[in-house]
Amino acid sequence: MQAKKYQRRRKIRYSIRKKISGTADVPRLSVFRSNKQIYAQLIDDEQGHTLLASSSKILTDASGNKSEIAKEVGLDLAKKAVEKGISTVCFDRGGYLYHGRVKALAEGAREGGLKF
Repeated sequence: MQAKKYQRRRKIRYSIRKKISGTADVPRLSVFRSNKQIYAQLIDDEQGHTLLASSSKILTDASGNKSEIAKEVGLDLAKKAVEKGISTVCFDRGGYLYHGRVKALAEGAREGGLKF
């Protein structure tokens, strides 16, 4: 029997999380994508705290299609991170393919000054 889409994503997500862990110096940039919104947060896994977060819900001035909005979310998160003194992160795509909105968010974060 074939696994459902969310079960497949959960399996991929767990295998990624075994390899990637965030610290206070190099937090994990975690991405969650719903049908309408996209969310990103910087997480310190040692303390179990979210350091920063941004989403398409928060950005009221964002316009364009979903990929363009995702890029703006990445830029916003990077701007907040640079202000806090964070320059390097490890990217956690959350079991999604590195394509479309997830890729746009990553490119926006890179343009904003984050390295990963």
